[in-house]
Amino acid sequence: MITPLLFLQLCVLSIVLPTTSSAFVLSGREDDLFAEILRDEAVSRLIQLGKVSDADGYLERTFMSPASVRAANLIRAWMEDAGLTTWVDSMGNVHGRVEGLNASAEALLIGSHLDTVVDAGIFDGSLGIISAISALKVLKSNGTLTNLIRPVEVIAFSDEEGVRFQSTFLGSAAVAGILPVSALQISDKSGVNVQDALKENSIAITEESLFQLKYDPQSVWGYIEVHIEQGPVLEWVGFPLGVVKGIAGQTRLKVTVRGSQGHAGTVPMSLRQDPMAASAELIMLLESLCKNPKDFLSYDGHCNDFTVESLSNSLVCTVGEISTWPSASNVIPGQVTFTVDLRAMDNMGREAVLYELSNRMYEICERRSVSCIIERKHDANAVICDSELTSELKFAANAALKRITGEIQDEVPVLMSGAGHDAMAMSHLTKVGMLFVRCRGGVSHSPAEHVLDDDVWAAGLSILAFLETHILQKLPVKNKANQPRIWLTYLQSWQEAIPLTTSIILRLQELLLWLKNHTRREEETMILQ
Repeated sequence: MITPLLFLQLCVLSIVLPTTSSAFVLSGREDDLFAEILRDEAVSRLIQLGKVSDADGYLERTFMSPASVRAANLIRAWMEDAGLTTWVDSMGNVHGRVEGLNASAEALLIGSHLDTVVDAGIFDGSLGIISAISALKVLKSNGTLTNLIRPVEVIAFSDEEGVRFQSTFLGSAAVAGILPVSALQISDKSGVNVQDALKENSIAITEESLFQLKYDPQSVWGYIEVHIEQGPVLEWVGFPLGVVKGIAGQTRLKVTVRGSQGHAGTVPMSLRQDPMAASAELIMLLESLCKNPKDFLSYDGHCNDFTVESLSNSLVCTVGEISTWPSASNVIPGQVTFTVDLRAMDNMGREAVLYELSNRMYEICERRSVSCIIERKHDANAVICDSELTSELKFAANAALKRITGEIQDEVPVLMSGAGHDAMAMSHLTKVGMLFVRCRGGVSHSPAEHVLDDDVWAAGLSILAFLETHILQKLPVKNKANQPRIWLTYLQSWQEAIPLTTSIILRLQELLLWLKNHTRREEETMILQ
């Protein structure tokens, strides 16, 4: 039995003992850790969703495609199975919400995207959606879903990859209120614009309804996102989970090079104005600049030692798409178009690279007597994740891994993300935090993308642990066996009401989980008696 004196002793011990020596979070059997929902069912749903595709033989789901609509319906059904109220907004985002004890409180948003790249893996985006739904389903199954102290809303964003319209974050940018009205008129390769694509699926959107999609920042407490790492670090350090410190800024360019179209056999090499050869030189310039930025950038008020050093560690550049006209083997092309994807953690450094790249590209084109047009199609500044949310996610991940393994784990790794995520758009609305999940070989955007079943379980259990800190337990005070619940609620209230240091908060949160575990065992004992 936990007495007031023992409670105070536990508080003191939890604060003064180092985290690595804690034994408050205990391991349990698989049925205690909801493996059936968080692992088995979650993996089954990931496989099922991975079969919803517009293509035969590989996975492809783009904004408002037939497969995207089928996937949205499937996700909506899973949300309702978890006890959530669902709807689809006028940008095709799927929402599932539970109001909890106070519908007017600031809401916790959890999300990721349901669209994919071409020839995709089954975990990118989908893992974050399904992990969140599964965690809420556990709360429904144990009767605590309605005890949440704030509303919790899961959002499956309709577009993050930007494959169809070459404009990323259509879904999350609309919710965050940063999607310009002009985005509705962006057309795909078939000439269908965003507004028409929505209309074809019985979703009418106007300038007014687009503005209405924006959430009131005062109504949102924060946003968290679970996502596969899409890199090799977690696998290399042998850890299934990591928290994200920040997300690299990114710019996408469309480069169009025009020359003189001609016969491949009759135009002398010295007289050619060949946009293909010019494009090849431009692409090689890009590679050289991104491999060795310090050799290209000048040190001035906009580019100092710190900026160059940051670029050396984080700058990456990719040409992922190239097309020619008329694209015939016996014709010198008249036009070549290619894309540039450029990412870096330092926003000023990224701009310096773009400035230098553009100037040198124009010089090459002028020397080769071809024209060059450089269009900026997408810009997103680097995002630093909220320290409070990061600490809470780090604690939740540690707690989940301890519960699964029964062992004290090393510190959860803190990573930077080179990939863009919906959290970037949502950072314009509220504070954001991200949890990464290990993927085999760091491979993503590929059918070889893979996450271990137990890592899916760890991700779901981490979200569950995070949500448990937002639950107010009911207090049947007449029975002394329920006394731990009273102290649990006091501790939760204390944690929210008193300004505490991060280290003390983490220790108090760990004590919270121990008290919940103790309470559950007390109740199980009473049932057996």
